[in-house]
Amino acid sequence: MKHLPLNPKIFIENRKRFIKEMKPGSIAVFNSNDEVPTSADATYRFQQNTSLYWLCGIEQEDTMVILFPDNVEEKYREVLVLVRPDELKEKWDGKRLKASEAKEISGIQTVVWLDALDALLQKWVHAADNIYLNTNEHDRKATGYFATRDYRFVQEMKERYPLHNYERAAKILLKLRAIKTKYEVEVIEKAIDITDKTFSRLLGFIRPGVMEYEIEAEIMHEFLRNRAKGEAYSSIIASGDRARTLHYIFNNEEVKDGELILMDFGANYAGYAADLTRTVPANGVFTKRQKQVYNACLHLHKYAKSLLKPGVVLADYHEKVGEEATKVFIKIGLLTKADVKNEDKGNRAYRKYLYHGISHHLGLDVHDLGPFNEPLKEGAVLTVEPGIYIEQEQIGIRIENNVWLTKRGNVDLMKNIPIEAEEIEKLMKR
Repeated sequence: MKHLPLNPKIFIENRKRFIKEMKPGSIAVFNSNDEVPTSADATYRFQQNTSLYWLCGIEQEDTMVILFPDNVEEKYREVLVLVRPDELKEKWDGKRLKASEAKEISGIQTVVWLDALDALLQKWVHAADNIYLNTNEHDRKATGYFATRDYRFVQEMKERYPLHNYERAAKILLKLRAIKTKYEVEVIEKAIDITDKTFSRLLGFIRPGVMEYEIEAEIMHEFLRNRAKGEAYSSIIASGDRARTLHYIFNNEEVKDGELILMDFGANYAGYAADLTRTVPANGVFTKRQKQVYNACLHLHKYAKSLLKPGVVLADYHEKVGEEATKVFIKIGLLTKADVKNEDKGNRAYRKYLYHGISHHLGLDVHDLGPFNEPLKEGAVLTVEPGIYIEQEQIGIRIENNVWLTKRGNVDLMKNIPIEAEEIEKLMKR
């Protein structure tokens, strides 16, 4: 791992929270992701299952976490399962965690080697009534079935123990992962700090004639030199009309004088994501019209941020921001009152220029687990990211910060990152 050691209280606290939600007489089993082959003897870079990581902080393949709070043998109430270190494999792929190292990272005091698990697991399952298993239940998940390790394990367990009652761990995780502990927020703030440094670097680098991929290279360089794992998601570096494509990741065109550059990027530090978007002028100076549209987007950003607080339902919040967007778009000449009067209520007029949601949960996944149709609770971390996209003017502008909801009001975790048009111009000139 590149990052500094984390406070194991992150994972100890998360396990306590999950166990509190379990039914009596239950065991919960969580699996790591697969190592996925590319071709020949190569594999994709390993990416840990975020729910497993949330429970233990282990980034190694072939890892499991088993929670059985009613186990009569106290030492087996929390178990970390690891692949046994193998001298030959380590010569090729590097060292694997020792039991002592894994205990220090996770706070779990009982480590079982994977090749010795089967008999123990059978004994524990026989003593349980309910079995919690995990699958990737996410509203943004692509359609279609993909047989990951989690799904294969569900099938295997049901074949071996058909008379048990099975429960969905994902239902609990949806609720718990949406609420960040103070320990988790500290790590997110570190990812944001690295992202802040990166944006400052870019303001001194960007100029007409630079390639989008050169900007992307600057991002990766600054991330890695600050101990980030890398990108939290594929960076979007979209100049000119390409900024209207929400997930533009080709990043292979030249930046032209007079264009705006929409940059959506964030560091992954110790598994946790930052998610920043800024739109800047390639030559360091906004035109009068560009500044007008930018400030309109910034107004929507500040308005949306003022609404976001515990008790708000995201679905209702998006509608309110849409109402304000309608007023703003009339003011800057994108809509007329007649457009609004004659709009299709199922496809509001403002949607022509703002065609995505304003906020999503953020954490171990950049689109993290969290409810959309239930009131937000204290501890949630969300993005605020309105945009304005104008085809006829070949302009795309989006402004995004990350916000933490607390009982004292929301906290803009990116408040120190330049956002005002004049501030950006001043820093680019310098």
